[in-house]
Amino acid sequence: MSRSKKNKRNSNNNRSVPAKSAGIRPSKSLGQNFLTDEEVIREIVEGSNISKETFVIEIGPGTGALTLPLAERAGHVTAVELDERVIPGLRVKTFSLGNVDIIHEDILKVDLEALISENLAKYGLKEVRIVGNLPYYITTPIIMKLLEEETGAASITVMMQKEVADRIAAEPGTKPAGAITYSVHYYAEVSRITDVGRESFYPVPKVDSAVLRLDLREEHPVKVADEDLYFNCIKAGFSHRRKTLLNSLMSLGGYEKAEIERALTAAGIEPERRAESLSMEEFAKLADSLGGINCETSKN
Repeated sequence: MSRSKKNKRNSNNNRSVPAKSAGIRPSKSLGQNFLTDEEVIREIVEGSNISKETFVIEIGPGTGALTLPLAERAGHVTAVELDERVIPGLRVKTFSLGNVDIIHEDILKVDLEALISENLAKYGLKEVRIVGNLPYYITTPIIMKLLEEETGAASITVMMQKEVADRIAAEPGTKPAGAITYSVHYYAEVSRITDVGRESFYPVPKVDSAVLRLDLREEHPVKVADEDLYFNCIKAGFSHRRKTLLNSLMSLGGYEKAEIERALTAAGIEPERRAESLSMEEFAKLADSLGGINCETSKN
């Protein structure tokens, strides 16, 4: 039986306390859909690989459906919640546990390095893992913040819209891949924990979801001379998916068409190819080739 069918079957019988019974009306502006399926919650907790040695940062705890199971297994949980309405209820629910802090803050504005450094020392824990049910309208900015800040976290386990998860989990160089695929795979190895039917939430959203675990790499899979140029090449390449690389890379700016063609040839890439067909290694070669042109131009 598929994960989505199983969720549909159990959606009415396998739930924690519905958010509406706690007097909380989900906010559309914050993209809130509260997870209510206990089986999915169990899979997230188990799939996140946390233990008593783990300091957990939970993003968007909402009414605490995931916070409590995380706290039972982790050494300490710091839950970061933007919606001040749910804070009092969260504090009541977690008060007796003794290993949960609630922070009223926007995760995009949190100094994660300081938060992690302080709590690892304070509680004597060995690792950091991040878990969350992300607001779907800002999934990509949150994921990229968590990856780019290089916090030292062992993993990031997050719920997101299934369509976005499919894109992230795709292999670079395949048709389903997008710019986000290459960005995430540069920083992490991707594992799919479970697919989640829309009936597992209150209110029921219009889309299905999925949970991915991103295990942070100790070393990047490719080496590039200029990371910014590498990511700019990927972004430009996917800015016009149906165009050839020779044409889509013109959006980079600062290069003549002949220079881009020369860089592609030097990297061993046919100008007629499209971005989705390139491996991470090929994008790295392309970025280095374009960087070489920049060096030549500056010398002249």
